[in-house]
Amino acid sequence: MTYPRLRPLGDTALSVEFGERIDAALNARARALSYDLAQNPITGVVDVVPTYRAVLVSYDPHVIRGATLETALNERLRAPLGAPENAPQSGALWHVPVVYGAETGCDLAPLARDKGLSEQALIALHCSVEYRVYMIGFAPGFAYLGGLPEQLHAPRLATPRQWVPAGAIGIGGQQASINSVAGPSGWRYIGQTPWRSFDPDRARPFLFAAGDRIRFIPVSAREGQDIAARAAMPDAPLPEPQP
Repeated sequence: MTYPRLRPLGDTALSVEFGERIDAALNARARALSYDLAQNPITGVVDVVPTYRAVLVSYDPHVIRGATLETALNERLRAPLGAPENAPQSGALWHVPVVYGAETGCDLAPLARDKGLSEQALIALHCSVEYRVYMIGFAPGFAYLGGLPEQLHAPRLATPRQWVPAGAIGIGGQQASINSVAGPSGWRYIGQTPWRSFDPDRARPFLFAAGDRIRFIPVSAREGQDIAARAAMPDAPLPEPQP
């Protein structure tokens, strides 16, 4: 099959696909096209959402027809503007505090046993790498992360939990995640961040964006409570990425 390829999604959206796998190079191309469309918009396009290996392009059919948009996108893909080097390669770097274990991180102990590690060794391994935010999806602000050490890969639960709190730090297959809102999930959870990655009442509702980088920093339960308390104060400043 030849890529990139365009697929219609109903009469108001197109998907521009760059491949079928989780791959940093494919994700870079998806982010590059998304960036290019944001910098050089096509009239009638109302939203652009980059994913792991594709870009969702939503449009107003009263302004631009699907066939016309396909032509415009194909022209864009043939031009150098669609190359990965035109998108920022290194997004913001966030040092995300995590309280490991406890109630939210209820999978920490069993996962450590399954992997033949102590809990502290598993935490150290989880914190030892820099993750990439491949996409935001599933729920508002939910961050899908690539870069999880292979030793920590773990299948999802056979029976999903019906409620997992916002801020939960998860593992699902070869991916890691940061939950943005409370809800059901079959991922394995090893901790919780006191940061709010999504808040619809903020001027900037989403904290993270596709292309950002994440490093997890372990903190104590008390430190986590203090951070959460400060974040809940009126006019509390947002966490800032590293320079």
